[in-house]
Amino acid sequence: MEHYPAADFAAPDGELVLLLADGEPVAGGAFRRRAEPELGDPARRTRPEAGPHARTDAYSGAVHSGDVQSGAVQSGAVHSDDGTPLVATAELKRIWTHSAHRRRGLARQVLVELEDRAAQRGYVRIYLTTGPRQPEAAGLYLRAGYTPLFDVSRDPEEIGPLAFEKWLCPRVSEPA
Repeated sequence: MEHYPAADFAAPDGELVLLLADGEPVAGGAFRRRAEPELGDPARRTRPEAGPHARTDAYSGAVHSGDVQSGAVQSGAVHSDDGTPLVATAELKRIWTHSAHRRRGLARQVLVELEDRAAQRGYVRIYLTTGPRQPEAAGLYLRAGYTPLFDVSRDPEEIGPLAFEKWLCPRVSEPA
């Protein structure tokens, strides 16, 4: 997180979560508002279909996410041409577990807490990347319902950073 200003992870746009054991941090993670172009294959992105954060346009029938950053999402677009999200997107950063406390589900607890807090702040979508040499992290995100924005049959080393997304609503459509 040293590559980002601390203010990015402060309210109202971000938050840091720590799990403590005997007063010592054993797991944690953070989120911030994503306002830059995203990595990943645009053809693999999904769209919200229903849920508390989706609404249907009365004229076109297109589904839109509730909290739109720019107000420009009239056509149902979720990203600008350069890949910048047009809906309120939280980016998860640096989810970790201390080596002495791994294999106990703590990263999953952190992930669920970050998702809940992001939803409370009005985010409708989550985006994250993990390294190609972190198969445990990729597995965690897949098990938690994240959509990979890359071909999972390819060697992760050939892809580079592995991008994922998740809508904070119950159903999403398949990629276009």
